[in-house]
Amino acid sequence: MSDPDWQADLRRYGPRPLLREQSAWAVWVYRFGRRNDRRKPGLFRWLGDRFYWLSFRLTETLTGISIPKTVEIGPGLRIYHFGNIFVHKDVKIGANCTLRQGVTIGNRRQDGPVPVLDDDVELGAYAQVLGGVRIGSGATIGAMSVVIEDVPAGATAVGIPARVIEPREIMFTAGREGEAPAEPGLAAAMISARQEPRPPSLAGAVNLDC
Repeated sequence: MSDPDWQADLRRYGPRPLLREQSAWAVWVYRFGRRNDRRKPGLFRWLGDRFYWLSFRLTETLTGISIPKTVEIGPGLRIYHFGNIFVHKDVKIGANCTLRQGVTIGNRRQDGPVPVLDDDVELGAYAQVLGGVRIGSGATIGAMSVVIEDVPAGATAVGIPARVIEPREIMFTAGREGEAPAEPGLAAAMISARQEPRPPSLAGAVNLDC
């Protein structure tokens, strides 16, 4: 069964990603689960479902990436690195989005609403997107930021809680090691996130049920 979404994912990875990047294992398992659910009910779907759950638990344990097949994700997902990545089962993620290690996308309380990420959203390492928020197309969330309000399309948000920063606040550009081109928006967001103060009022606001 062909899968154009998986093919779009592969185009965002380098050559032979299943041999080089653990995150690709989790993405493959997720796409397999989605493909299998589109099969007609019967023996092959039943066997595929058993294989999916075994693969999901094994991959979750080995990589620390938990993306259930019930999540709706558009084509072109890219995950850099691995470990401590958790996505709530009801989350919706658009096309060509980017996640990194430590990212959590979930609710703030049990059975509460969950985020929606539009196309081309980029999350820095250890970013947390919580509750019924919407992240607009092309938005960037800085590393270690905690998003509890909507972020407009094309904006960069950093801090705890995250706030949208103006272009003049972006002081420098830097690329990821071994990657090109450079990512000015994300690089500045990562630094700004480290400089953002942490208000004590947020401490009891998060109760994840991912």
